[in-house]
Amino acid sequence: MSGFANKLSEIVTAIAPGGGVDLTEHFNSVIIVAAGNGTRMGQSIKKTKQMTDLCGIPVVVRAISQFDCCPFVNEIIVVAREEEITRYDEFIDRYRFGKIAAVVRGGTTRQLSVLEGFRRVSPQSEYVAVHDGARCLVTPEMIESVFRQAYTYGSATAAERSKDTVKNADRAGFIDETIDRSYLWHAQTPQIFKTDIYRAAAYIAQKNGYEVTDDCMLAENIGFRIKLVDCGYENMKITTPDDFYLAEAILRLRAGREKAENDADI
Repeated sequence: MSGFANKLSEIVTAIAPGGGVDLTEHFNSVIIVAAGNGTRMGQSIKKTKQMTDLCGIPVVVRAISQFDCCPFVNEIIVVAREEEITRYDEFIDRYRFGKIAAVVRGGTTRQLSVLEGFRRVSPQSEYVAVHDGARCLVTPEMIESVFRQAYTYGSATAAERSKDTVKNADRAGFIDETIDRSYLWHAQTPQIFKTDIYRAAAYIAQKNGYEVTDDCMLAENIGFRIKLVDCGYENMKITTPDDFYLAEAILRLRAGREKAENDADI
């Protein structure tokens, strides 16, 4: 990136909501959830999706590395399948991860898995980010953007705007209404909260037996608003075998963009 572009980026960051905040002033925890069994991967993939290589590197390693290199991330707790826990000692040594504070066994649901990870968060934690281990194309820039908005609003989530026209159907399977897509978003991760907010939300949900499909629902349930942060369409989640081909294409695209930028600066 050129000097002018760097300066412009600094100015934009400074005037954006949360832009003037020094992210290292807070103790930031990250929970990476990698305890799924990958049932939608089918029989073609012999490993769980988090342990399957993407361009030579396991999916979960790619996800961890993006947080480990962020100077404002203080600790990472990985929630893993019991039989995969020992693999993380190997990853820590091989990839020189310095921020993994604990690797814990997941629960029977994603919600319970996150709770197991949250129990290991440091008492110093001021903000906690929850991220899917299979969403391995997240970047430090995306992570920083969501953290900045969480600092401003208390809670924030990575998201992408809906590309498609969405129909609401009746019980017979006919279109009941067309929903205005300008208000529709697909939630991604990381989802970031003030730690005290997440603690209260998780406790109330557990007490009341409230089941959720993402962590934003916990905060919504007790009346908190979550800021949506547009992180684009590259922050995809590996769910099916076909997703590996798309993820590889995105990595090649990024490599091409980086090379073009470096060539332009020469």
